[in-house]
Amino acid sequence: MELTSFSFSPLSLLAPAVAIGLAVLTRKTLLSLGAGIVVGALLLTGFSPMNTVQYLVDALVSVFWNDGINTGSVFILLFLISLGIMTSFISLAGGTRAFGDWARRRIKTAKGSQLLTVLLGVIIFIDDYFNALAVGNICRPLTDRNRVSRAKLAYLIDSTAAPVCVITPISSWGAYIIALIGTILATHEVTDITAFSAFVSMIPMNLYAIFALAMVIAAAAMDLNVGPMRTHADRAMQGELFDSSRGQPMGASEIEDTGKGSVADLVVPVVVLVLSTVAALIGTGAEALASAGQPFSVLGAFENTNVANSLLFGGLVGLIVSFVMLARQRVAGSRVMDALTAGVKSMMGAIYILIFAWVLVDVIGNLEAGKYLASLVGDTISTSWLPALVFLIAGAMAFATGTSWGTFGIMLPIAGDMAAATDLMLIMPMMGAVLAGAVFGDHCSPISDTTILSSTGASCHHIDHVMTQLPYCTTVAAICFVGYLVIGTTASVALGVLTSAVLFVLVLLVFRKLSFMGKKVQTQTFA
Repeated sequence: MELTSFSFSPLSLLAPAVAIGLAVLTRKTLLSLGAGIVVGALLLTGFSPMNTVQYLVDALVSVFWNDGINTGSVFILLFLISLGIMTSFISLAGGTRAFGDWARRRIKTAKGSQLLTVLLGVIIFIDDYFNALAVGNICRPLTDRNRVSRAKLAYLIDSTAAPVCVITPISSWGAYIIALIGTILATHEVTDITAFSAFVSMIPMNLYAIFALAMVIAAAAMDLNVGPMRTHADRAMQGELFDSSRGQPMGASEIEDTGKGSVADLVVPVVVLVLSTVAALIGTGAEALASAGQPFSVLGAFENTNVANSLLFGGLVGLIVSFVMLARQRVAGSRVMDALTAGVKSMMGAIYILIFAWVLVDVIGNLEAGKYLASLVGDTISTSWLPALVFLIAGAMAFATGTSWGTFGIMLPIAGDMAAATDLMLIMPMMGAVLAGAVFGDHCSPISDTTILSSTGASCHHIDHVMTQLPYCTTVAAICFVGYLVIGTTASVALGVLTSAVLFVLVLLVFRKLSFMGKKVQTQTFA
């Protein structure tokens, strides 16, 4: 089927605009994603009803089958199901309750439970998907007991997933970015620095990752709840951890445990899950290196790893271990089957949203929205504006397309070309600005798979997560924009970081005052 081209046309933004706009207005994620998909399909097929239906069917089928099983998406979905069942088995065995009791005796405050969540999010840096789901399932019992809203938990998870992965060389993200950087440096004949060294040198230039992490640490340590997050925090203090008027959120299953569980029933399966996933990530990467006749290295393994296969392997191993731990208690088969069914059902909402998001991302890719946004970068702009400008363009692209990796692939080469054509000394700051902008846009986008999985891990209504974290993310982005202006004007990364740091401290003072005022009002209301 021949599709209509919308390269360099503002109409290419219509599909994501419809999806994002409806999500904000209606708070119905599936409806909004579906509307965006249909609008995009109509544009691509010239508003032909029959061709639109055929395109939609083909796009949906391609999620599961593309000249064979599409393991990249199918295995991710199976991993979600495995994790849902594993969580249910742990709950039935009593591991969740036992861990909550153990943690409550040691971590007795909301701030403590939030800081533990942030710490685990930083430690589990291998992959953002794995980070979001694993940290959510580990910390949710603790934050629930300390009356931390699920929306706050989702924000803590989301802000320690991509921002950590994007500045960590030994991660699926780091490996991918290093490979792109190597190609760009070779294209522009930059030979005085290796791709790995370039990646490391760009870490302080990735202002959004740095200050997003700083913001989430401050939000946890100071229990900052501003904007819509304040409403959720007030509800949580009264025992309503999520908006119950909208039903049970995805990623949650209520199971009555056996009453015999121990902390080991949670810790052992989770540790096995982490270790087996890391081993699989390195193993699949090592196998790819061997097939290509290349020597083994940890970085090389992560660069060539198969994330989907590794996640599924780790998920299945963790599931088996959780079943073995449960079987020790000789639980009735009917209760095990009920837990299995509940585990699958708990993930179905996330699976539906993820499938729709993938289809929409494919539609947006065919519309070439990214190319249009990239074309907004003109040739007559002062070099002092370039880092800030590519930060904004990358952010808009990732927000509209729901993918930071796709934005990396498009915008990093463009940033390299622009620097080579103007001032090659800006190539590192500009690529750093692209990485920062892409993570910012992906962080805020309701159609981003990472955002969806953070909602799932926290068992939070998806649109509530999107709306509550926006004030934090956009504030950090504004701080970074000023920092990139300073870098472009002065050619000093240190001065740009320092300027952003000063602004960050001022913002924290404002956020602290707003959060304190909100607490005071809440206390007076319920006094």
